[in-house]
Amino acid sequence: MSARTKARKRAMDILFQSDVRGETLATMLAAEARRAANEPAREASWLYAREIVDGIIDNQSEIDEQITTSARDWSLSRMPAVDRALLRIGTWEIVYNDEVPAAVAIDEAVELAKEYSTDDSGAFVHGVLARIARSS
Repeated sequence: MSARTKARKRAMDILFQSDVRGETLATMLAAEARRAANEPAREASWLYAREIVDGIIDNQSEIDEQITTSARDWSLSRMPAVDRALLRIGTWEIVYNDEVPAAVAIDEAVELAKEYSTDDSGAFVHGVLARIARSS
């Protein structure tokens, strides 16, 4: 598993925990930063995970608007928390990170959705992110 794949999983965990616990992303990111300080072997994945979460914090209202617009009849609150997290990560990578091709961002989000969310989540995440990529 690549460092970026691990970073996306780590970012998903931070976003999911924030969502489920009702804590701010900044609070969860700070907690993860303290944990990361004791894990120098995982520094490569931590740096990109932090970049993802910081990017989502900086652009959350725009990201959520794009997701809501592209989700067709699905509100953010109706989506499973894991799907919400993955859609935010994928949208940030597609729209705000020029280093990641849209196809890679979509594929990574879909694979995580298949592993950690519902049976239908992979197709749902793919559809929403593909619409966002086409409109970007």
